[in-house]
Amino acid sequence: MTRRTTPTLLAALATAVATLCALLVGQPPAQAHGVAVVPGSRTYLCYQDGRTSTGALDPTNPACRAALAQSGTTPLYNWFAVLDSNAGGRGQGYVPDGTLCSAGNKSPYDFSAYNAPRDDWPRTHLTAGAAIEVDYSNWAAHPGEFRIYLTRQGWSPTTPLAWADLGLLTTVANPPQVGSPGADGGHYYWNLTLPSGRSGNALVFIQWVRSDSQENFFSCSDVVFDGGHGEVTGIHQPSASASASPSPSPSPSASPSSGGSPMPSSGCMATYAVVGSWSGGFQAAVEVMNHDATPITGWTLTWRTGPGTTITNLWNGTLTTAGSDVTVRNAAWNGTVGANSGTTFGFTANSTGNDLPTGSLTCTAS
Repeated sequence: MTRRTTPTLLAALATAVATLCALLVGQPPAQAHGVAVVPGSRTYLCYQDGRTSTGALDPTNPACRAALAQSGTTPLYNWFAVLDSNAGGRGQGYVPDGTLCSAGNKSPYDFSAYNAPRDDWPRTHLTAGAAIEVDYSNWAAHPGEFRIYLTRQGWSPTTPLAWADLGLLTTVANPPQVGSPGADGGHYYWNLTLPSGRSGNALVFIQWVRSDSQENFFSCSDVVFDGGHGEVTGIHQPSASASASPSPSPSPSASPSSGGSPMPSSGCMATYAVVGSWSGGFQAAVEVMNHDATPITGWTLTWRTGPGTTITNLWNGTLTTAGSDVTVRNAAWNGTVGANSGTTFGFTANSTGNDLPTGSLTCTAS
């Protein structure tokens, strides 16, 4: 499989904005660092969720909104700076339980809100036993090793993350990287085989230990083992998708405007992508996926359109609207979706520029 390069052009903009914001608030701008972008860390996905066309941050995910309200925008513009300059490879016994996602609260920025024990953080959907490619931003390139941990079966995201919740999966030293540090497409990458027999919610915790200084970086990525293939849900902005089989050179990347449903119930989830736009309108494609081991016989999607958006034509589904609230049910011929399969529908809409949903899609199956 040809590896894909995670889009990071927007991340370059983030650095420029972060530098400006830091100067405005009298803080020194963070030097380039990094967190996981596949599976996406809390800070990375909340930043993606919060981006707006004006450069302001306005996340739709409730956990991201709460983090923004608590810690402000500066940490989120510096999503790559979850670090402790003096960690020196120390973990348990040094970084207190409940603060792993904020580098023990020792970063130059206040990431403490991203420790919040709640089950509505953006998440990546995975399949137990599968091989994925992990991408880790190389906002600055440093020699060292990555320690990759996974929470144990039965861990609940509504409890504070503790070291005892984690098991070390592997350690990767000086993995290959593509792109220039701090530039579009820049990230380390390696293959990771996920443990078999896993189900439900989990968290991938990565500690990047530099070998040329005492500085370490920390990353928390929420995942769910539900038969997924790297789909990211709980955000409405462009998102990463897990892949496998890295090749030595990057491939061209696209940046579709996409969105996802919250954590699926009954195996049903959906992703939303803007596939074309023009002055006064756009076309979107929605994929409905069944990650259950048995077929579903019907599905219903609901979401809320952006201000000034009106759907004018929809195919492969039955549309009902009430103001900005949209409900789409399956057509007679595509209600049955096999195990680990999907179906699609599309629509065109008039728009004043708000082409993405307000909040996430909700998918229910019967």
